[in-house]
Amino acid sequence: MEKQIIGRGLLAGAIAGVLAFIFARIFVEPQIELAIGYEDGIAAAHEAMETAAGVAGHSHGEDGGGFTRAVQMNIGMGLGVLLFSLAIGALFAVAFAVTYGRVGNISARLLSLYVAGGMLLSLYIVPALKYPASPPALSLDETIRQRTLSYLAMVVLSVAILVGAVVLGRRWAPKLGAWNATLAAGATYAVAIAVVMLVLPTIDETPGPLVDDAGVIVYEGFPADLLYDFRLYSLGTQVVIYTTIGLVFAALVSRLLGEKKQSVTA
Repeated sequence: MEKQIIGRGLLAGAIAGVLAFIFARIFVEPQIELAIGYEDGIAAAHEAMETAAGVAGHSHGEDGGGFTRAVQMNIGMGLGVLLFSLAIGALFAVAFAVTYGRVGNISARLLSLYVAGGMLLSLYIVPALKYPASPPALSLDETIRQRTLSYLAMVVLSVAILVGAVVLGRRWAPKLGAWNATLAAGATYAVAIAVVMLVLPTIDETPGPLVDDAGVIVYEGFPADLLYDFRLYSLGTQVVIYTTIGLVFAALVSRLLGEKKQSVTA
């Protein structure tokens, strides 16, 4: 049974990966192109300032050993999104298998939607409130390691706190009732997440305007509308992944469990 459930999770993840790639290719990739254009522009402006000041600037030439943008935005993005969606699909199936029958009298379809929503919330939305997605031009070499570790810590703590809140909600339900227990567990999760966000370091990588020695702006800072669009469409990609997995898996697993019940009855 577990292998069949995980297999359906992988299938749902594969379908989600295809749809998410189409969405990302249409909406996210143009924002990445604009971000790379900004990065190239500010690098050229900085080099021009160094040249004017008589300082030998370093070259920002093409890296002949790298992949072309066409390969990156088609094969690279497609493969990355597909592998990520498959991993999420497998994790989703495991979470469903662990919780099914242990969180009350909830149908397989409804539980699938609950698990999808919980994973989207804890794995992406909450961590993104502290460390939102950033386009290439906002990734600094001196902060990327700290940002990566802090983001992973935020994800792990978000998931752990959500699991703890669900457990508490189940324990409180007999005394408080299902509705009040759900509200109390949700409030507990929100407060705990707020504390975690205050404790973890804040990392601001948004480039400001480039100014010369006289204080004159030589190159504008990173466009706010571009940053907003990139983060909005990145969220949209994740919503496509988790929504598709939840809906497709719900249809597949409800049929599987229905067949199992019929075979047991027979």
